[in-house]
Amino acid sequence: MTHFGTIESYDNGKGSGTIAPEQGGDVLPFGKDDLQQQAGEPRQGQRWGYETRQVDGGTVSATNLRQQEQEQVRQQGEKVAGRQQAH
Repeated sequence: MTHFGTIESYDNGKGSGTIAPEQGGDVLPFGKDDLQQQAGEPRQGQRWGYETRQVDGGTVSATNLRQQEQEQVRQQGEKVAGRQQAH
């Protein structure tokens, strides 16, 4: 299930950060390996989609993070391409 949240912090040197869920609750940690390959570097305040997983005895973390702005731009590009092909 995809959740959405806002990047609270990201340290490129350490390769780790945190995301605050939009639905409330505890801030979730994530690592560089949890970012999708095409994802750019997370920046504070950006909206990202993610999934959750339990690690280390039940601690919840964010995984499979994807930046929402990039995904929306990609979807809009597909819609425009589809309209151009229809004409």
